[in-house]
Amino acid sequence: MTLWTAVLVASIICAALKTLGYLVPPRWLEAPRPARISDLLTVALLSALVAVQTLAVGQTIVVDARVPAVLVAAGLLLLRAPFLVVVAAAAVTAALLRLWGWAA
Repeated sequence: MTLWTAVLVASIICAALKTLGYLVPPRWLEAPRPARISDLLTVALLSALVAVQTLAVGQTIVVDARVPAVLVAAGLLLLRAPFLVVVAAAAVTAALLRLWGWAA
């Protein structure tokens, strides 16, 4: 199977799943359990994305300046800092660590 065949098959499956979603009765989705599952699934997928983008370089796991930057951002978010401050502080943390050569 070539890459383009895999992309086309995945696209067809995604379109079929989306169409199938329109056929599900609304009362099934308004129940508490599916709503809770969809909320938790969203958090899990976002957490996985952050972990992969923070720790992965290709096929390897790398701990560099991104890890302390994410930790600084998480701490500021826990303190309810404005989002722009969180992003700026994380960027400055990563930049300073790279400048000092501690976490290249």
